Amino acid sequence: MVDTMALLLPFGRASRTTRNAERPAVGLPADAEVLLDAPDDHLGPALVAAGRGAYEPAAELLAATRARARWEHRDGYVLRLAAFARSRPEWLQTWCAAAPHDPDALLVKAQLAVDHAWQSPDRAELLRGVSPLITAAARADDRDPVPWRIALDHARGSRAGHTYFGELWEAALRRAPRHYGCHVAALRYLSSSWHGSHRECFDFADRAAQDAPGDSLVQALPTRAAFAYLTDGCGPGVPPERLDAAADRAVELSARFPAADLWPAGMRNKLTYVLVSLGRWEDALEQLRLIGPYATSFPWSRFSEDPLGRFLEVRDEVRARAAAAPRDVRAGHPRSGHAGRIHSGDH
Repeated sequence: MVDTMALLLPFGRASRTTRNAERPAVGLPADAEVLLDAPDDHLGPALVAAGRGAYEPAAELLAATRARARWEHRDGYVLRLAAFARSRPEWLQTWCAAAPHDPDALLVKAQLAVDHAWQSPDRAELLRGVSPLITAAARADDRDPVPWRIALDHARGSRAGHTYFGELWEAALRRAPRHYGCHVAALRYLSSSWHGSHRECFDFADRAAQDAPGDSLVQALPTRAAFAYLTDGCGPGVPPERLDAAADRAVELSARFPAADLWPAGMRNKLTYVLVSLGRWEDALEQLRLIGPYATSFPWSRFSEDPLGRFLEVRDEVRARAAAAPRDVRAGHPRSGHAGRIHSGDH
């Protein structure tokens, strides 16, 4: 049974014996306790069942998110189930054959098709053939914003024009004006279309965050704009105070969630990268404490084929830098722009 679980669950533990001998910093789990992309208590059983060829738990999970309008959870589950189906598609094929008009099966099928096309050098051409699948998923439940998030990603990959993108964006907003996934997809499209025009992307992210409730994940959208800027290396500079303001907003959002909570783990991992890039070591250490054992592939997979290993390396650097920081710096945070920026050549 242990071997089966290791095969099915798409997350892993750190296995660096030379690192595990170190004593963790106060409030940080040991390296061997850190998990990568751990599923929550609802998704985990669905993935295990899918690995055995059974689609029913996944169908029940997604149907529940639709019935309760839990669109953010639905979006995350669809992404994870589609990723699992890339290597183990039998359960999804069986599901689609048994219920060809099921809104949930159509949604996972559309996400999988976009994911598959995205990896091809002929991405734009292949994505054009995926449009009917996205349309079918959108028509299956008119309330659901997730097909429109997929459509926004599709528009970016197929190099759709701004007019068409605007129509998709308005349709997404009508269904869920605060849906984080759609906002991220829109920001990525704008970043791709306005390559180097980071100030415009910040303007979009800041306006969205200002209009969102204080506990909405949209509050973290400016941090996504900061991440795009810090990893792009082109275009005019963004004032350091704007980067810090984006990080501050996300820090406030992170504090609203419990420590070692799976739900905000992705946001906290991205925020940690931004804080490290800004040289805000104490703030980064606090986010690592809040992350607990829940590392996520993104953003660390952007810089290493071993995202868990990269996360642990960054964690080591943060606790060492925080311990060595002067007392006056620990009291606040430096407004130093790119003081601790992680360059791609460092990985």
